[in-house]
Amino acid sequence: MNTPPLLEVRNLQVHFRVFGGYLKVLDGVNLVVRAGEKVGLVGESGCGKTTTMKAILRILPEPPAQIVGGHVLFRGKDVLKMRPQELRRLRGRGISMVFQDPTAALNPVFTIGQQLGDVIRYSHSDGRVDAGQIRLKALQALKEVALADPERLLDSYPIQLSGGMRQRVCIAMALATQPELLIADEPGTSLDVTIQDQILRLLHNLVVERNTSVILITHTLGVVREVTDRVYVMYAGTIVESAPTKVLFANPMFPYTRGLMQSVPRLSGGGVAEGIPGRIPNYLNPPTGCRFHPRCPHVMEVCRHEKPPVFTVGEEHYVACYLYAS
Repeated sequence: MNTPPLLEVRNLQVHFRVFGGYLKVLDGVNLVVRAGEKVGLVGESGCGKTTTMKAILRILPEPPAQIVGGHVLFRGKDVLKMRPQELRRLRGRGISMVFQDPTAALNPVFTIGQQLGDVIRYSHSDGRVDAGQIRLKALQALKEVALADPERLLDSYPIQLSGGMRQRVCIAMALATQPELLIADEPGTSLDVTIQDQILRLLHNLVVERNTSVILITHTLGVVREVTDRVYVMYAGTIVESAPTKVLFANPMFPYTRGLMQSVPRLSGGGVAEGIPGRIPNYLNPPTGCRFHPRCPHVMEVCRHEKPPVFTVGEEHYVACYLYAS
């Protein structure tokens, strides 16, 4: 496809300074999101998914975090080199994020109306917008996420809302500024499965209506399969496989991706899912070469010493594994 990317992340590297040294969390992340595209990012907890998204938005606490290399290009401009005023515009109109814990995302001492109003006000570069207009936009935002009695909710505090309602408020806050790219970080993690389904369907419908680009971070492969166009698989701070969603599920090629697929419980029977032996490596002293090699059933000697390049194995299907070296 020749469409220029909306977002392009190149060789992003992030370390965290801790007592024992540096946690080498992101080890050269590369990903692309096109305008109007819905992209999934999957991987085990602790693999660096949220760190990647926070680095894109420049909201990682520095220190202890240090972005030691790479580029984050949004519409061709490097976010890592933006001045504070440019970052304000980026977060106001360019990129919004729905965090996975709505309880932590909302300030308990301010009403929903105050917090939603601040987001709308912040999205205007000059900060000048009529209070009446802000309230109208806030009401409209709550209506769009199917919250009943928005007038009452604007004067309510987060503790007065259920978990599902709080997550809908967070979605309303993220979409109220009409962003070009929405990052949804496990938007249903803290909710029961029925509410998760409602939240994900709502989010999907809203972004389709607005043609908004999306990065969906999730552990639920079924959700990725249903709502995304392409998928990136992350392991220990690096992208190990990427492909169109249908292609990836039909033919996963990286051993870790296959392990993830095999770990999904099957309702049709067949026993307990096997899972993937081992655990994510210690980032203070990560493995040399391919970071997955200590857990890989197909490990070769080269995997232990040299980080694999990315091999093209099909149309827009890429795998960082020496099994596919031609």
